[in-house]
This record gives sequence, C-alpha cells and structure tokens, in this order.
Amino acid sequence: MEEKPDGFSRIGSAISGFFWGIARFFAEFATAMAKGDLFVKLTLVWWGAGYLRRKQYVKALLMTLLEAAVILFSVNFAMNYVPKFGTLGTVQAEQVFNMKTMQSEWNDYDNSFMILLFSLFSFVIWFAAGIVCIRNVVNVYALQKEAQLGRHVNTFVEDVKSYLDRKFHITLLTLPVLGIVVFTLIPILLLVLVAFTNYDQQHMPPTNLFTWVGLNNFVSLFSSSITSTFGYAFVRILGWTIIWSFFATLTTYLGGILMSLLLNSKLTRGTKIWRTMLVVTIAVPQFVSLLLMRNFFANSGIMNTICANIGLTAFLRRIGLISTSYIPFMTAPGWVHVMIILINIWIGIPYQMLIATGVLMNLPSDQLESARIDGASPLQIFKSITMPYILQVTGPALLMDFVKNFNNFNVIYLLTQSVFVTTNQYMANAQAKETDLLVTWLFTLTQDYYNYKMASVIGIMVFIVCAVFTLVGFNFMISGDKEGTYS
Repeated sequence: MEEKPDGFSRIGSAISGFFWGIARFFAEFATAMAKGDLFVKLTLVWWGAGYLRRKQYVKALLMTLLEAAVILFSVNFAMNYVPKFGTLGTVQAEQVFNMKTMQSEWNDYDNSFMILLFSLFSFVIWFAAGIVCIRNVVNVYALQKEAQLGRHVNTFVEDVKSYLDRKFHITLLTLPVLGIVVFTLIPILLLVLVAFTNYDQQHMPPTNLFTWVGLNNFVSLFSSSITSTFGYAFVRILGWTIIWSFFATLTTYLGGILMSLLLNSKLTRGTKIWRTMLVVTIAVPQFVSLLLMRNFFANSGIMNTICANIGLTAFLRRIGLISTSYIPFMTAPGWVHVMIILINIWIGIPYQMLIATGVLMNLPSDQLESARIDGASPLQIFKSITMPYILQVTGPALLMDFVKNFNNFNVIYLLTQSVFVTTNQYMANAQAKETDLLVTWLFTLTQDYYNYKMASVIGIMVFIVCAVFTLVGFNFMISGDKEGTYS
C-alpha cells in the first residue's frame, strides 16, 4: 500500500507549491515579454493595447478605464500619504492665531494613524494593479498565439458567457476574495505594522504623533526588567491560556460524549427529561449564565453562605487552605482558575452532547453487533469502535474548539471582570491579571490603557500560535489512515 505523507510533509509540499506557483507566474510573464509582439509589450504600459489589437474593444476600454482609475487614485489620494509613510508624519496638531481672521485655527497637521492606514491601503491597491497588469500581458500573449494558430479569439460577450458557465467558480469567488482582502487582510497587515511603532497613550495622533521603533516592542514582550514586566506577564498568561484551552476543550468534549452515551443507554431511565434539561440550558444566553455564576460564587454569594453554614469555610481555614472568612472562589489565584474550568464544563457539555448524539446515531451497527457476538465488553467496544469513530468524525470540530477556547473572551471576561483584582505587582505593571488569556489581555491593553503597540504584538503572537496549531492539526488529521480507523 502506498505510504501517505505525514502532516509535516504536507505542510512542506504546500509551502513549496505556493512558491512554485509564484515562480511559474513570473516565468509566464517573462516569456510573454520576450516572445510577444509590440502590442503585447505595449500592454505593460497601456493595459488595453493588446485587446485593441485583437479587436476586443469592450475589454480594451474596460482595462483602459481601470488603469486610469488606478492612476487617478495614485495622484489624488495615495500620494497624499505614501510619501509620509517612512516618518508617519512630522507636523503635530496645534492651534495658531491667524492675524487675518483674528481667530485661532488648526494648522495643516499630520495624522500618523491615517498615514499608516491609507498608505497600507494604497500598497494593496498597487499590488493588485501590478498583478492585473502582469496577468494582462500573459493573457494578451495567449491571444497572440491563438491568432497565429488561426484559432477563434473570443469576443467580450463570449468571455462573459464563459465566466457564467465554464469559469463560474471564478465569478463566485470574486466577491468573497474582495471581502477577505478588505475585512481580513488589511486589518491583519495594519495590526502587524502597528506592532513596529510606539502607538500608545503617550503617542495619540494628531496631537502626539507616533513613529517606527523597529523590534523594540517584541524585545519588551520577550524580556523582563524593573521598568518593563511584559515578558513576565506574557509567560504567565501564555501558560494559563494553554492550560485553559486544553482542559476546557478536553473536559467538555469527554463530558459531552459520556453524557450522550448515558442518555442513549437502554439502562438509563427518563432520558427525554434529562436531555431536555440539558438542552434548555443552551436556550439561556451565555452571558446571563456566566454573570449568574459569578454572583453565585462571589465572596458574599450564595455558595459562600452555604459553605459557611455547613462549616466548610471554617474547616478550610483551620487546615490553612484559606485565610479569609470566605472561600475566594473568584478572587484568589488558583481558586479562580479551577472555578473557571468547572463553570465552563457546566455551560459547554450540552453543546458537545448534542454533537456526540448526532455522531452516535450513525455508528456502524454491524461492527457493534459483531463485537458483542465476539464477547467484547462495553469498555472494549467504546475503546475500539465508538471512540475512534467519534474522533474521526469530530476531529476537525475538536481542533476548532481548542482554537476557540484559546481565544475565548466571553467566559474569562464575564467571570472575572471587576471581580478579580491582581495583587501581583509585576502583573499590574504590565496591565494584566493572572486570570487573563492573551485575548483578554489584548482587550484590556487597548480598551483601558490605549497601549496599541503591545496589543498588536500580542495579537501577532495569538495569530502565530493558532495558525501553526490549526495547520499542523488539520494536516495530521488529513494524513491519517482512514481504512484503519476501526482496526
């Protein structure tokens, strides 16, 4: 049997294929410029020249208008910002007294953020225009070869029909790709660029401009000193983020499977009632449940009252686990970490139970029956048939659940906001708390402290970790031998 490549081999092949595609793209352009006629070469300057030569007048007009739009955009918009990209502006906003009007007026100031954003937008437009220009040259050269061979050259109408028929997939992908570029690619690139600036509360344009600082922010994140404790906080928060993601994913996943098995067991009575009770919890908005649980386990909440009445609080104080008159469920490190995971189990199991129930309904009954006839115990059946099947079907969902928990803002923020206050001075200096995930720390830095530079660096770290984990995880799943799943 042919040996399947492992996950890392697939990743390597994908990367090499990407760069090979780029090389092939430019090789086709070089061939077109070398072997093409005058009109092919002229297309590099006038986008519609080659189409005009092949009597595709509508396409020639459209490409000419597109080129004119790019030129007008460059002259009237891009050149107002791109020349200042190297400095991100030098003129701060201030009011000057106009002797002619006898009034105070704002000067012609720069705005570092607008320069950064619109310069980036201009670079993206120019990059796209360059791709279109190169592609035009290749397409015109292809038309030249078709004409030399005496073949029919499509009219504009015929090209339109092809994009509604044979090339309809390209038509369908156009708008989604544009949406990804505008709403995903540009914000990500902006995030990356801000990480190399000193954009924070002390550098808020237009009154205080920010500028490039190179790798200083990354150095701050990966180092720790008396004045900068971001390195210390980053290690602590990254460790807790990974621990939280692992246990939050594992506990709800296994809990949902076990709960589904119990509810689908013939030995269980009142399964409809139990299933309804679990499903109803999903109908309650999650933020309501989380806020109720936060108040339930507060220092003066119901749970602390019950624990005090039964003597549990006094017992824990006698053995040295607590030093307060209450159990610090949500206010002390360690306690709050455990409680967050436990509360997440309560709100996460119903979702996983529904998924597992759907999977269990499609279990191969012939394999189950054969295993029972062969004398396999319920544990053996679960280990060799049920669990491998569930993992095979829900593997991608499990992976995405891990990534979701890695960036789980709601649970952490709603349970700890305005309740947990850090007493660790190193964490406080970094505007962080022991309960923070990387994503909640990022939110705090931007929302409360306007520390956009460090928030951008943390955002890059989150992206790298999630991207690597997702890429490796999916490739290992794809590379698995599906034929041996139940063997």
